[in-house]
Amino acid sequence: MKTLIVNGRLLIDGNIVDGKDVLIEGNKISAIGCGLYGDNIIDAEGNYVSPGFVDIHIHGSSGFDTMDGTFEAINAISKSVAMHGTTSFLPTTMTEDKNKIKNAIKNVFYNKDRVEGAEILGVHMEGPFINPKQKGAQDDKFILKPTVENFTEICGEYMNIVKLVTIAPEVDGALELIRYLKEKNIVASVGHTDSTYDDVALGYKAGITHATHVFNAMKGFHHREVGTVGAVFDLDISAEVIADGIHSVFPAIRTLLKLKGKEKVNLVTDAMMAANLRDGLYQLGGQDVYVKDGAARLKSGVLAGSTLTLDKAIKNILSNTDLSLPESVALASYNSAKVIGADDRKGLIKEGYDADIVIFDENIEIKKTIVGGKIVYEKNSQ
Repeated sequence: MKTLIVNGRLLIDGNIVDGKDVLIEGNKISAIGCGLYGDNIIDAEGNYVSPGFVDIHIHGSSGFDTMDGTFEAINAISKSVAMHGTTSFLPTTMTEDKNKIKNAIKNVFYNKDRVEGAEILGVHMEGPFINPKQKGAQDDKFILKPTVENFTEICGEYMNIVKLVTIAPEVDGALELIRYLKEKNIVASVGHTDSTYDDVALGYKAGITHATHVFNAMKGFHHREVGTVGAVFDLDISAEVIADGIHSVFPAIRTLLKLKGKEKVNLVTDAMMAANLRDGLYQLGGQDVYVKDGAARLKSGVLAGSTLTLDKAIKNILSNTDLSLPESVALASYNSAKVIGADDRKGLIKEGYDADIVIFDENIEIKKTIVGGKIVYEKNSQ
């Protein structure tokens, strides 16, 4: 079966290209051009044809959480995020009981290929190897020493599903674990950390390549000790940001983009189960979370994940920076794929790449989401 997407405005190579069609064969993009033939025609009706969005940090959506450890949960999250243009993601675990974390990882390991919406690329472990001084909404009674032994005890035979681990490099044992993660081709990301510049520099030398939700749950910038944030600015690592205007104000995000460059910044949601739902009382990491006006907080007032979706994050970047539409989309697609080494098949409208495609209008309202050549969401079919 050959599927042809016609009448679209293609986001290709940082440009908006009119007059070309996209041919899909199987689960791959096989050709881009004119005069192509397809058995099945998808009319984009003048809307944008974009690479699918990639979310490498998301806990939950639509009332479900990765830590639920069930197929029902990850399938519901998969279908929910597809409605907002996300075509692949990393279900993200929390600092909870190690057996619960292990069960969540095991669940993804065995069920990732069964989900019906966005594709699961692996797992992001946010903790339990963090600094209690910067725990954020993580429960400090479950924080573990960052050792290879603790990591392998949790992951065991499911280790190859773990793609990214958030870790505090200043904690005793962390550098050894970071080196181990590098050997296993698992991304080590500095986060939930009280690290100084020198701490992060040592972590970088050991293998850190990324930073988790920059500005949040990390030592801030001071002109005599630039802290974690200053290290993120200065070192050659990528940086994810939650562009909801709540976790970080947009002048901070603009500063990050200027200092890192648009190639080194990517958008994540850090969404919890309240995403796609109304304000109310929810759970995250076994703790009560109160959502009011879209902001998710513990009773103490500490931010507890977000209710953000990637289509909204892109819209926020477009509205609050000087980035173009293709550049804004790249922050949520190619750049995120690049962090976890999936940029050879994800994040671009390009021949040979996975047919993960989103069709949306001028307002970034999602019309269709295609994952591996299959339509998993259509605006009017819901």
